[in-house]
Amino acid sequence: MNYRLFRLVASSLLLVAAACSTDDEPTPGASRDNNLALGNPSGAVAKTTSATNYLLVKKQYTLSYNRDQGKPNWVSWHLSSAWLGTAPRQDDFRADEELPNGWYQVQASDYVGSGFDRGHNCPSADRTGSVSDNSATFLMSNMMPQAPSNNQQTWAKLETYCRSLAEAGNELYIICGSYGRGGTGSNGYVTTLAGGRVTVPATCWKVVVVLPVGTNDVSRVQRSTRVIAVALPNSNSLSSSWGSYRTTVDAIEAATGYDLLSAVPTSVQSALEAKADTGPTN
Repeated sequence: MNYRLFRLVASSLLLVAAACSTDDEPTPGASRDNNLALGNPSGAVAKTTSATNYLLVKKQYTLSYNRDQGKPNWVSWHLSSAWLGTAPRQDDFRADEELPNGWYQVQASDYVGSGFDRGHNCPSADRTGSVSDNSATFLMSNMMPQAPSNNQQTWAKLETYCRSLAEAGNELYIICGSYGRGGTGSNGYVTTLAGGRVTVPATCWKVVVVLPVGTNDVSRVQRSTRVIAVALPNSNSLSSSWGSYRTTVDAIEAATGYDLLSAVPTSVQSALEAKADTGPTN
């Protein structure tokens, strides 16, 4: 190969390498921040005797677990491009061995044949920075029984939209959970699974706080900050548009008894929680 041809080939390879190396790089300034920065909605505490409000802190997300319902009350996590990468979906659904001794550990098989999906609270695709990050989302303590159309269609569209916001240079604080009893899956209406150990919720809810990438996040939440709150019926016949289920944070708090966004200054919190989002949905 002559020298000029060698330089041309080498330059081309460098350009390709540079392009490949930046494809999966996070937005400049994006970081992995505190998953519970906006507050502990139910005042959950770790290593207590509380069977219905037990705090579990993972590197990837934080949650309040309800032993009597076999699912989380809520899960809170931070999302920015720093959490996103190329790790493949692990699909390693499994019991959470961090639960206290003597508690029933919900098994992946408990949902089989029920007509309900093992629905992620913190999504698999929000944690693709490493195999271990993605695997952590498949713990059954991160699952709730979701009607297939809810989980795979409406809920999934909102999850995808949230990632698009992160990829566009924002960071998001997301809290979601479920409440009520009884949902309609592919086999009809059901109230519990696994011999009563897992409660099928009536409603799946989510609150999303959207900020441009930056530091001192809580102090940057203002009255103008976009907050998306949704409450979706746990039904196989719901609309495919998540935007049609937008509500207020106040309404979700009234239904759950939680104090969401409690770390945000009270005056700002009150203004944000009283209004429903009207922004774009894709």
